[in-house]
Amino acid sequence: MSENQNQNICTKKVFKEIYDRYAKEIHDYLYYKYGARFNPDDKTQETFIKLWENCKKIEFKAAKAFLYKVANNLTLNEVKHFKVVLKYQKIPPKYYTNESPEFLMEKEQFLGHYEKALSSLTEEQRICFVLNKIEGKTHKEIAEMLGITKKVAEYRIYSAFDKLKKELKGFNIK
Repeated sequence: MSENQNQNICTKKVFKEIYDRYAKEIHDYLYYKYGARFNPDDKTQETFIKLWENCKKIEFKAAKAFLYKVANNLTLNEVKHFKVVLKYQKIPPKYYTNESPEFLMEKEQFLGHYEKALSSLTEEQRICFVLNKIEGKTHKEIAEMLGITKKVAEYRIYSAFDKLKKELKGFNIK
């Protein structure tokens, strides 16, 4: 290894030697300092990726210090993020809305009407309609899934749509 003191870290041979020598050390350092919760395996890999990305800027003799510094900083950043997440988890969610009671009641009534209207569709219509409007599948994808032609899928969707429009008069359906 001493012969590589003046060599470029960007060569695969030198980089591999550095990796072989320090990867386990870096992993163990992170594991013992922060525990398994902060993924020392991933942080070790990220550290060596950073070394490879910055290999032209780093001298061989500074590689070890660079690796420890980067590994520690990556983990500290995740610890800091974890603390922010914990802070926001402690804030209780609001249990109120700015919606009026009338709107909430109408919403509940519409949902009931909508479920009733959906149940009045044939099974084929309902399946095609739900796949298209709720899951966002195209007519071609629905046809392939159900083993039917694209025209049949379109017909089922549009006939379901017509039936729902008739059942849910007064509601704006798109």
